[in-house]
Amino acid sequence: MGPTIGIFGAGQLGRMLAIEAHRLGLAVEVFTGSPAAADPATDSARTPTGAVVAREFSGAFDDDAAVRRFLAAVDVVTFEFENVPSRVGELAAEMGVAVRPATTLLHAAQNRARERAFLEQHGFPVAANGVVEKEEDLARHLARLGTPAILKTADFGYDGKGQARIESAEPEAVAAAHAAIGGGRAIVEAVVPFAFEASVVVSRSIDGATSNHGLIENRHVNHILDVSIAPFAGDADIESRAVALANDIAVAADLVGVLAVELFVLETGELIVNELAPRVHNSGHLTIEACAASQFSQQIRAAAGLPLGDGSIRQPAAMANILGDAWPDGGEPNWAAALNHPGVSLHLYGKTEPRPGRKMGHLTAIGATPESALETVTAARAALGDPGSG
Repeated sequence: MGPTIGIFGAGQLGRMLAIEAHRLGLAVEVFTGSPAAADPATDSARTPTGAVVAREFSGAFDDDAAVRRFLAAVDVVTFEFENVPSRVGELAAEMGVAVRPATTLLHAAQNRARERAFLEQHGFPVAANGVVEKEEDLARHLARLGTPAILKTADFGYDGKGQARIESAEPEAVAAAHAAIGGGRAIVEAVVPFAFEASVVVSRSIDGATSNHGLIENRHVNHILDVSIAPFAGDADIESRAVALANDIAVAADLVGVLAVELFVLETGELIVNELAPRVHNSGHLTIEACAASQFSQQIRAAAGLPLGDGSIRQPAAMANILGDAWPDGGEPNWAAALNHPGVSLHLYGKTEPRPGRKMGHLTAIGATPESALETVTAARAALGDPGSG
């Protein structure tokens, strides 16, 4: 039924989007963004998304001819990540293909300076910051912001990459930090003394209806998301304000799709927006088991012009990422040991090369409480290292 959906990007998020589209009976095509993602001799898919769709289109995002071939095969396009050139949206408009969410929102989220400007323009709370075009700007902003501060590359940063902490405003420390992120355009922010990190994954349909999964608590290790827990067990007022903030941002951005609003929550309960991701998000993976309509279902529904589903948390859940570090030399993690824990679901992403820090999959556990779900999922992940054939 419905339109053929095209997904730009062929990683694990595209994979889970495609699986959800199939559940809804929708046809899916994927554009890899890479000129050699499939083996031309066998036409066999190599990407995580390509393995679960009928066709994947190989080609770079800046290859207009390849993008046009893909657009000719679909009715609407959506995205598994935000770093897709705006030119893609222009080509889609020329060909009458709907783009959800709009590439204007992606354009803002691709660059931290533009993202901060959008948030500040609409009065949304962000950390005190300044745009750095050259090293002299950095020194000037530090005189106002003080130290410690965080320097972040303007483009393409994720999982802590492209960031440097500045402990001193001494010229040597400033120069070293700027060099550490490559010396390009950046933003510098005052360090936020947060109590914990959280996110709200909000969805918005073409008719302006919104849905969300509540406030999800996130815990990181080495700047990479480690576990997420829902529903939020803390102050109900914090959750209410966080959800309202995410909904307001979605409306201000004229979102059609899914938007993850990453937040710092201070001891006072104050909320600070850290980042925006106009797509499904790692912290929302637990919604597959916890909600009637997962974040993946909501993005596909929004893209296809269908009504949103019920995104409320039906049962407590916790998600734990599985990184390439879990692979023993010359072996496999003990999947059976992990799945021996009741209430645990395993999601692997179809990646063939495990590397330290690379997201290879995740585990989700449901439980009577968020705490029990967290205990179960962390125990299941620890069991991946148990000896045995698995």
